Amino acid sequence: MKIAVCIKQVPASTDVKLDPVTNNLVRDDAPGVINPYDLHAIEEAVRVKERYGGTITAISMGPPAASEALREAISLGVDEVALISDRSFAGADTLATAYTLSKALEKIGPFDLIICGKQSVDGDTGQVGPEMAQMLNTSLATSVSNIEEVDSGKVILKRMVEDGYLRVEANLPLLITVTKEINIPRTPSLKGMMKAKKEEIPTLSAEEIGADQSRIGILGSPTKVRRVYKPISTGPGQMIEGTPSEAARSLLKKLKESKIV
Repeated sequence: MKIAVCIKQVPASTDVKLDPVTNNLVRDDAPGVINPYDLHAIEEAVRVKERYGGTITAISMGPPAASEALREAISLGVDEVALISDRSFAGADTLATAYTLSKALEKIGPFDLIICGKQSVDGDTGQVGPEMAQMLNTSLATSVSNIEEVDSGKVILKRMVEDGYLRVEANLPLLITVTKEINIPRTPSLKGMMKAKKEEIPTLSAEEIGADQSRIGILGSPTKVRRVYKPISTGPGQMIEGTPSEAARSLLKKLKESKIV
């Protein structure tokens, strides 16, 4: 089985810089970590490999610094990695990102199972995985909390839904997005860290993955960020005491006095 994991390097803290012209995050010199949801994606890929065999390839789209996230993926049990990096990718929204990653997967693949984190903690949209599935013309299962079985080209899994869980049987090839409930990520082994340190990280450009320049970066992004700003504090908060019903009546009265409702 050939497994792909898509990971993203996100800012290590909330103290991030923004480009005043483009309103995009400045990632070049910002310390980064693997997106928390993607750590669960890596762990699940390793567990599937341990149960059923196969190889795992991790890919990440980002600046050269994202190679450190791929090294960490190697230390966690990933076999091969690829960094998708090109100046022309800068400013990509979810649609352009999904297109770029899809082209990379087509170039490196094909894959039987593609695993992504449910969402990234910086963008927080949850759109890239489903968009990739559409572009790759493959089946999709979102919010996966358990992979029960992989057998004879089929996968039995559980999806988290609003009022519980949904048990699903799907054919391979399949793209899934996973929740944090699916597993507890392992820590890197000493052997894995030594391997990661020595590994050469291959980099693929827009030209090498055969990307259409009109569909990547800012050019391929229909979503435009007009302005980014910090909310203005209008005053100190107020504590409302009493029973739940009393507090609710008091809150409603204050909202009406403020002409909010």
